[in-house]
Amino acid sequence: METHQRAPLLLDRKDVVLVKPAKPTPSKTLSFSTIDNDPNLEFVCHSVYVYKANSVSSDNGRPADHDLASNLNGQADPARVIKDAISKVLVHYYPLAGKLKRDSSDGKLYINCNGEGVPFLEATANCKLASLKYLDGIDVETAEEFVFDFPSKSDFGYHPLMFQVTKFPCGGFTIGMGLSHSVCDGFGASQLFRALAELASGKSEPLVKPVWERERLVAKSTQGPLQSPVDKNSLAISPYLIKNDIMHGCFFVKAETIKRLKMSLMKECGDHEEMKGSFTTIEVLGAYIWRSRFRAFKLNPDGNTLFCLAMGIRHLLNPPLPSGYYGNAFVGSNLVMTGKDLNEGPLSRVAKLIKESKKHASNAHYIWSQISMLDKVRELNFKINSSDNGASMVLTDWRQLGLLEELDFGWKGLANMIPVPLKMFGFVYLCIFLPPCNLDPSTKGGVRVLVSLPRAVMPKFKEEMHALSQLGDDDDDIVPMLEPAILI
Repeated sequence: METHQRAPLLLDRKDVVLVKPAKPTPSKTLSFSTIDNDPNLEFVCHSVYVYKANSVSSDNGRPADHDLASNLNGQADPARVIKDAISKVLVHYYPLAGKLKRDSSDGKLYINCNGEGVPFLEATANCKLASLKYLDGIDVETAEEFVFDFPSKSDFGYHPLMFQVTKFPCGGFTIGMGLSHSVCDGFGASQLFRALAELASGKSEPLVKPVWERERLVAKSTQGPLQSPVDKNSLAISPYLIKNDIMHGCFFVKAETIKRLKMSLMKECGDHEEMKGSFTTIEVLGAYIWRSRFRAFKLNPDGNTLFCLAMGIRHLLNPPLPSGYYGNAFVGSNLVMTGKDLNEGPLSRVAKLIKESKKHASNAHYIWSQISMLDKVRELNFKINSSDNGASMVLTDWRQLGLLEELDFGWKGLANMIPVPLKMFGFVYLCIFLPPCNLDPSTKGGVRVLVSLPRAVMPKFKEEMHALSQLGDDDDDIVPMLEPAILI
């Protein structure tokens, strides 16, 4: 039987240009919040939004290919539309057109609002988006082609925001956005991207007005030594050394599997009064993945393990942050368990403890104590590393950010969104929950679980994730991505 291999992806890239604000913007220097100043957030997060072509028919009724260099068939050039929208959005988000720099004297970040502009790269691919399955299940090396890192660090700082628009012969395109985590969290990045789409589609200004006001989340450093959620010397140990041989994997968990897991844990609770109550998806799936990681890393049972959930605090503060606030606004909800309790105890108890830690972290006193602790982190320039050999897990949930809602740039076919592991996926403790892509309506309610693990650890983790499907009769409810490790 004849087989057809996909031709190698080739991109024709133009020179990087700086897109400036469409109107004059304030010239000033702005400071950041205590959370923003955390040195562990000073990296660029890259993500790619994938858009299908608009439906256009030729005279014979069949779909027509698009000439991306012109307005053939009345279709605007997406690069030109988005470039124009960036210029407009920078009038409202003018700090992002400046330069970000950490002051050497006090270790704090500042942004010089100088209107210099945002690096923008336009590229054209040699294949149709459908041949790449709209980046659904794309390998990491290919995904990295659709974003770029702009080497702009200098004595004057560096650009906090950058874009790459890649056009395809079919008329589809991708928008690769790189954004400094020091400036925005996931909620803020989503707000910015939505504003970009609104201006591209013809609106005169964003529906949500951006608010800087980083002084709302400034706290003084805690007194005494830096307190860690868990004693480093008590952490469980893995026989696998965390080196550079990291695999990036994604597992799609169907809604029915999550429902069965919840029912199983509720049944496990039985008549135990202290364990009664309902569970959320993040509690049950977070508990399962935490345990799966423990087993995959083969951690010693008498050591401690840490589960940290990134919790948004926008509506937990009194008064709450304004709706347009786009800075970092989250703290960690921490839970420590011994390996033995995590691995051998009932999973329902783990989910219950995650629920309780979330409730505890919602307290205003806890939130401000965590923010104060982050100022100590800045003072000490304390950097988190992966030397705990997999004993810690940090979970961040992107499902509620509206990343895959219809964001209309004039092309209504938003098919997919993926993070690209240029920087943030080097952290083996990180796990991200994403909504399913928009290609298959049957995936609604499911969760994409993104992990980065040492190559030697990944097979056992895949085995654990596959075992989740054994809660029911359908063994296809967990869809692991096979090597090469991929993001979907």
